[in-house]
Amino acid sequence: MSDYLSAVEVISRLADEGSFVAWDDPIVHGDVTEEYEAQLRRAAHRTGCDEAVITGSARMGGHRVALIVSEFGFLGGSVGTLAAARIVAAVHRATEEELPLIGLPASGGTRMQDGAAAFAAMVDIATAVRAHALVGLPYFVYLRNPTTGGTLASWGTLGHLTIAEPHAFIGFLGPAVVQAITGEQIDPAVQRSENLFANAQVDLVADIDTARVLLARALGLVLVARIEGDGRTLTAVDEPIALSSWDAVVLSRSDREDANELVSPSRSVFLRGSGDGRQPLLIAMTRMNGLACLVIAHDRRAELRGCRLNPRALRDAQRALRVAEELRLPVVTLIDTAGAELSADAETSGLAAEIAECAAAMGGVSVPSVSVLIGEGAGGGAMALFPAARRLALPAAWFSPLPPEGSSQLMHGTPDNAAVVADAQRIGSRFLFEDGVIDDVIPDLMHVPGAIELALSEQRVRA
Repeated sequence: MSDYLSAVEVISRLADEGSFVAWDDPIVHGDVTEEYEAQLRRAAHRTGCDEAVITGSARMGGHRVALIVSEFGFLGGSVGTLAAARIVAAVHRATEEELPLIGLPASGGTRMQDGAAAFAAMVDIATAVRAHALVGLPYFVYLRNPTTGGTLASWGTLGHLTIAEPHAFIGFLGPAVVQAITGEQIDPAVQRSENLFANAQVDLVADIDTARVLLARALGLVLVARIEGDGRTLTAVDEPIALSSWDAVVLSRSDREDANELVSPSRSVFLRGSGDGRQPLLIAMTRMNGLACLVIAHDRRAELRGCRLNPRALRDAQRALRVAEELRLPVVTLIDTAGAELSADAETSGLAAEIAECAAAMGGVSVPSVSVLIGEGAGGGAMALFPAARRLALPAAWFSPLPPEGSSQLMHGTPDNAAVVADAQRIGSRFLFEDGVIDDVIPDLMHVPGAIELALSEQRVRA
């Protein structure tokens, strides 16, 4: 388990030097029991704080932000009624001053000494944080060791970007409480940040110094880069490369570049995946030709290892679309899949429903959007990310309800007529353009960022 950092130490590690300005008025605890008063007095003496949370403004990577920082040394960072009121006031002030909000919890949750009133106050915190996000302001979270209970279930889990401290204990209820209530033991490894990351409950696991870099980068992507749009129009290529549909299928299955070439780790903050081939989707805040956007991409490397698009990944994509809308970030999807996962687990987990939900969310997204077919485009796995306002494709890309072998099986009772079926169905990008399914064919992968920038800029100008 990680060593505990005090709130002051956390601020000094994350904020630009000398930039922190406290917002907190002194707290006076009212009529409390003698035992509770003694606990509060000892906590204040031990930590130098008057409550379990510190709030204020600071600069992070030059960007002014609001901070809410737990002090775990003060009664385990527990949030009582007065601490909750301090958090809510800070969130409201951040909203009024149009500041990004950074939550840095390390807390055992609701303070038991304050009873039901403190528990109810968690609702006030969650409501304030959501209201802050709904006006387009970013909320980023760094979950510290430990974060549990009402804190985790309110302001610890609403981040547009959520980073967790390595080896941190993060869970709804601690093992001792779970055993007391249920009589059953819970494996301690379940409530560790690494397991949460493996199960897509947090976006990243990083130490505090790395988190500082990532948070500053995310702030830059959200706050600095804007669609300037100069009225240029993206026009179709005069002569799409003359590949047959089957030629496109064959080339798309060859050894080639993929989405990882377009999403550079050095200029991105990943919400899911990282190009290591362990998750079917890459989801990242990044730049395309200097333009900030949120990218959702099939990771071909994962597919080649047998990791196909599944219901959980589709829910991740839907969450990413909500983040993009709240942060006013344009959406880019990079489509490159031989199809979604075909398994009993995928079926019973609602694969078809999640494909439909994702496609509907893509089609209804309120920010500028572009989808790019960069390789294979088979079935529901491709359809889920396709319905953007502007649709592009590389020459050796295709889009089909099934892989050609599957279509051949349905139509002819054998997969052996795949080439004939592919050409007959006009699934190659050249024919998709001619038939109005896509808006443009891009010459090669190198031109994709520029084409995306133009397409997004055009949408902004029209808006």
